[in-house]
Amino acid sequence: MFNTEYIYHYRRLHFMEKQELFRIGEVARMFSISVGSLRHYEKLGLIRPEYTDPASGYRYYGVQQFERLNTIRYLRALDMPLEDIADFLQNKDVGKIQEMLIQQRETVRQKQQELQIIEQKINTRLEGLADALSSRLDTITLVQTPPRRITWIRNHLSPKTYLDLETSIRTLQKDQEETLVFLGKVGLGISKEHLEADAYQVYDTVFLLLEPEDRYQGITEELPGQTCVSIRFCGSHNEAPAYYQKLLTYIREHRLKIDGFSRGVTMIDYVLTNDPKQFVTEIQIPVCEG
Repeated sequence: MFNTEYIYHYRRLHFMEKQELFRIGEVARMFSISVGSLRHYEKLGLIRPEYTDPASGYRYYGVQQFERLNTIRYLRALDMPLEDIADFLQNKDVGKIQEMLIQQRETVRQKQQELQIIEQKINTRLEGLADALSSRLDTITLVQTPPRRITWIRNHLSPKTYLDLETSIRTLQKDQEETLVFLGKVGLGISKEHLEADAYQVYDTVFLLLEPEDRYQGITEELPGQTCVSIRFCGSHNEAPAYYQKLLTYIREHRLKIDGFSRGVTMIDYVLTNDPKQFVTEIQIPVCEG
């Protein structure tokens, strides 16, 4: 009587000789994927080895698995979810693959739009930083601002640190379907009436400058392009009162008329640097001929 172990090894060798089999590491190198990915595909039922050695646990793949693995790699290259790939492999059909490709094409187009928005936000931030770094500080200028879209809330504030703005920022952010990045876009304003009364120690408006691509769920306001007296300085909102005084003096000396609420925005602050000497804040006050 033949030894049972001998029979097993004989059958295994015969099977290995009959078919060209490859170990999992060889297949991984052949298809430029990791062994871990192959094991993951097996776990999800996407592909199974042709033969698994019960003694060693080594996995062997035959050429018949190569076509299936190549299909998986092709669909993954198109960024198809593994769950959809598994469903297709179990129910192969021309109509189904057409439907999957059409749906994936739409997904890719949406991602392209999202990436374009991200690129625009990066460009806007880089332009803002370049503008801030080239600032002429402590110099009053007349600037023409473009039309801008904002959302705002009434809130009496006399901020000493950035933490004093957090509650207002969270109020502006509340119930938004998409995350709005507030970096460099939150400003503080003082009403025309308070400016005319030299009451610039306390802010009464917190606003958010919206970029064209921002989809804000709530009330927004379109600000027209305006002429503004402007000054930039090294510091933050708590240093602003002295610069408000300079702007108001300039407005009166040049017989201008205040034409709206002020806009104070920190262009570079604690979010971007730990060095207060690099802070840049700009104050703009809309004006017209008196």
